[in-house]
Amino acid sequence: MTLVRHDMQWRGRCVGEAAMALKALIFMAALMAFAAPDLAAAQDAPAPNVGNQIVPTPVRAQPRIEIHPGRLLYRQCTDWYELQYRPSGTVLFPGKHCWWVRG
Repeated sequence: MTLVRHDMQWRGRCVGEAAMALKALIFMAALMAFAAPDLAAAQDAPAPNVGNQIVPTPVRAQPRIEIHPGRLLYRQCTDWYELQYRPSGTVLFPGKHCWWVRG
């Protein structure tokens, strides 16, 4: 008997949560419906006036690529493994040293 009562309480709680989620969904849809005309008007609005000056819209510049031909350089590296002593125990740790070489 208590199992059935507990099951009914659980079902009631799930129905209540679903109703709350539905209410929240309806509220968000109504809020977006009222805000959509304001957003569309804001996108079509002219540039704002600051005093007597009109603020220009920003112009996006293309990224500039500069090429400087010169001496070719490349990296030369040497690597090794070294033992490092740590509180947790000895660890085999990779080491590496690189430098630039003219080619």
